[in-house]
Amino acid sequence: MIKFFNSLTRQKEEFIPYGKVVKMYSCGPTVYSYPHIGNMRAYLFMDNIRRVLKYNGYEIDGVMNITDVGHLTSDADEGEDKMLVASQREHKSPWEIAKFYTDIFFNETKRLNIDMPEHIAPATSVIEDIIKFVQGLIDKGYAYITSKGVYFDIEKFPGYGKLGGAVDSKKAGARIEVDEEKHNPYDFVLWVKAPKEHIMQWDSPWGKGYPGWHIECSVIGNKFLGEYIDIHTGGVDHKTIHHENEIAQSDSLCSHQVVKFWMHVEFLQVDGGKMGKSLNNMYTLNDLKDRGFESEDFRYFYFNAHYSKQQNFTFEALKGAQNGLKAFKNLVLSHKNAGGQVNQDKIQLYKEEFLQAINDDLNMPKALAVCQKMLKEEKSDNIYQLMLDFNRVLGFNFDKEEKIPDEILQLAMLRWQAKQNKDFAKADSLRQEILDKGYVIKDSKEGYVVNKA
Repeated sequence: MIKFFNSLTRQKEEFIPYGKVVKMYSCGPTVYSYPHIGNMRAYLFMDNIRRVLKYNGYEIDGVMNITDVGHLTSDADEGEDKMLVASQREHKSPWEIAKFYTDIFFNETKRLNIDMPEHIAPATSVIEDIIKFVQGLIDKGYAYITSKGVYFDIEKFPGYGKLGGAVDSKKAGARIEVDEEKHNPYDFVLWVKAPKEHIMQWDSPWGKGYPGWHIECSVIGNKFLGEYIDIHTGGVDHKTIHHENEIAQSDSLCSHQVVKFWMHVEFLQVDGGKMGKSLNNMYTLNDLKDRGFESEDFRYFYFNAHYSKQQNFTFEALKGAQNGLKAFKNLVLSHKNAGGQVNQDKIQLYKEEFLQAINDDLNMPKALAVCQKMLKEEKSDNIYQLMLDFNRVLGFNFDKEEKIPDEILQLAMLRWQAKQNKDFAKADSLRQEILDKGYVIKDSKEGYVVNKA
């Protein structure tokens, strides 16, 4: 049994998909800037769900959008289009901006070994579908036209607020500046009528313009997955506006609940606070690389906290994850071609413990603990093979690593003992002997790690 926490019902529920193939939608990036490690936590979360479902034998039909138009600088339909801001900043066309940052995003997902959805759709590739969807909402009485665009009327959708919490007030003057043409200050834009000088615009029944941000996800989900979607993922910051609006659009057009499970990943903090350009702490994978860390180190770091909890990033914590991953890999490789066989009852017990952990709302810290306990068993081929099986969920490169020879591991252990005994001359001599044989040893608070030089 798989259980996921459903943001819609605010409780952990047994996951039972609508059909044989799991339909899964994941909110993708707005491709106007470099993706930072906070962004990438959301896609590691998506990857985690996909891998756990596949491990349980499910086939997945997944979709991700690429926002290359319509995402205003405020999620509440205010400000300029983020793509145009980037275009002006970098003196490139919005299409050049989109291509450049989309390519970077895909490269980052590859570096993190993220299992990507089966369909990727930029918003600009579904403009005609968006127009038809918006027209459908108008025809059903859920949307209306003003001089500024087409708006969704939240008063016509009684369930508005069920995901992110009920709005404080649905009456004008509560805390939002009133647009005299809007029926309600919380009504949101589906289609924006663009001024002539606006770079990105398309013909529509309501004049030249471009889509609002929220509509693209409803349209892309409907186009590729249909009217019944099992899981929709995204960051917790999307709950109150973006995903709330998606529910209103999709359920209104289809006349039923479209998404069964809404799943959200919490924020990644940096040094106990928020990320921000002004704070100079919006780190990218390249920033980590410049400080001596691999992308896998961040992947291992991610697994040390539950997705539903805020995770605090520090370089000290990442260093701990790097050392932990190195030690973990060394343990895994110590079982490779070891020749022994652990009792099958134990093997079955570890299988059950691992499956129970990952199926309990993706409890990856517990799943890692199961692996650590298992790897302390006597060196055995079947432990190594089981670890490779578990790695279908973990997604590390265990099978591509080179095993450290037993001779080197023995020298490293003797050196560590000498160091603990404060025999530093012997420790230095053994370190040099290890280096002469083509390996380096690095010490940490947790112990030491041996790598090929």
